[in-house]
Amino acid sequence: VRVLHLKESIASLARLLGSTSHGGFPVVYRPKPGHAEVFQGTIKRLELCMLLENEHIFESETNHEVFTSSHPLSYHKITVEKLPDLSRLTILLSRYTTDPRYQQLFINLEPYINKSAMSVQAHFSLQRTYVIFRTLGLRHLTVVDPQNRVVGIITRKDLMPLPLEERLRLQLAPQ
Repeated sequence: VRVLHLKESIASLARLLGSTSHGGFPVVYRPKPGHAEVFQGTIKRLELCMLLENEHIFESETNHEVFTSSHPLSYHKITVEKLPDLSRLTILLSRYTTDPRYQQLFINLEPYINKSAMSVQAHFSLQRTYVIFRTLGLRHLTVVDPQNRVVGIITRKDLMPLPLEERLRLQLAPQ
């Protein structure tokens, strides 16, 4: 599972977006030093792309605690249906991954994540998971363990009848 942290490096975020096509990502945080990272919420790919187009919200790392953005973007500015200019985004991602300045810059994702995102336990009923997807119109659902650590993601594609039936048949077939 590819997870993001509340405080994420611009360069690593650009690398992640450039190397995956995932539509959303779980966001985790470490409540105290030495503790495990726990699920905080989710953020969509489009929202991340819109955030990366606004360099004025990038901050340098001043300490190891989560910082607060001095000028967070408004809700309507990051919630878009599609990217305005894909070629511009491609250029930005390339610059963010290659320019050493962006290794030292970070973004605080806390104001932008969906903190009420649904999650299910790892041994949750497949039938109930399907019902949740259908009734809530979800695209992805985070899977957590009893300590609220991210252990997986279920997407709509995972619950399509034929691939699901094939996977179940392979799993139940004698070895």
